[in-house]
Amino acid sequence: MTPRERVRLALAHQYADRIPIALVCSGIHAPVAAGMAAILQQERGLSLAQYLAPLLDIKNVAPPYVGPERPPQTDYWGVRRAPISFGDGAYDEICHYPLAAVRSVAELADYPWPTTAWFDYEALATQIAELDRETEYCLLAANGNIFESSWYLRGFEQTLTDLALQPELPLAIFERVTAFFCEHFDRLLTAARGRIDLVFTADDIGGQEGLLMSLGMWRDHLMPFHARLNQVIHAHGARVIYHSDGCVTPAVPGLLEMGIDILQALQFDCRDMDPLHLKATYGDRLCFQGGVSVQQTLPFGTVAEVIAETRARIEVLGRDGGYVLGPSHAIQIGTPPANVLAMFDTAASYQPWRETLHG
Repeated sequence: MTPRERVRLALAHQYADRIPIALVCSGIHAPVAAGMAAILQQERGLSLAQYLAPLLDIKNVAPPYVGPERPPQTDYWGVRRAPISFGDGAYDEICHYPLAAVRSVAELADYPWPTTAWFDYEALATQIAELDRETEYCLLAANGNIFESSWYLRGFEQTLTDLALQPELPLAIFERVTAFFCEHFDRLLTAARGRIDLVFTADDIGGQEGLLMSLGMWRDHLMPFHARLNQVIHAHGARVIYHSDGCVTPAVPGLLEMGIDILQALQFDCRDMDPLHLKATYGDRLCFQGGVSVQQTLPFGTVAEVIAETRARIEVLGRDGGYVLGPSHAIQIGTPPANVLAMFDTAASYQPWRETLHG
């Protein structure tokens, strides 16, 4: 099967030749990738790229930014970041929230909001053609994160405080962010002419112990904006893959109501996140992506434990299709390279439904 056929079968709740595999909202930090490359070269005579090429079924495409020149470390929203070291590497953390001092909705009119004129959507055709020369991948476009894009502008604590005390201000920011994303993905998907299968949307609404805001606040103030964006995406025949870290179980009925197709990340180390419950309760209406722990099993488990967890994810979430396997987020420095290889090797070879396929 081609990668696109494999993913499409899974999302249609059918079995494919193997479980689809992807690094969605993920990646492998450089020291771990270097360790994997060394093992692969020594033991299999392969580069890391040669190893991953037949495994990863989903590829990202994006229109190039052609807008005004931006200051260093500043994104097109005007949010500025700075590298913060953690020893062996660094994360780019927000150091300037450009709307932090805003006190009224009227002030938002003076801000230089991004426009879709800043992106070259026609360049997608060339990107897609280049990928199609390799094979027919499942293609994904990102990144519709409404709450996150808004609090990156305003500040996390301030946005939550605003939602409780003066919701008209964050709602006005949500409105501008949503309007941009709706037009952005409408133009992007039109230019792709049906070739993009998935649109990645996101908002981290869960923490380790539960939701980051009350369920009522989320449903009243944030969910309607995502519902609007999802309608735009679905109008082009694409599916919505929605990312949130943490415990999101209480919000899953609302996530379905607002129109997501695939729940992504799946951090089962968090409270009340249970793959058996999610699959049994929602698996007929919802697909899943991710799920192999980057908090416990991959960084701290043995190879045998990684194999066991990967098999368990396939057996539970992949039953009757509906699952694309991957890590539950980025694979961090300190993760044993052999563990990452064990996850990929197991996903590529383990087929508990083989007898179903072949009688």
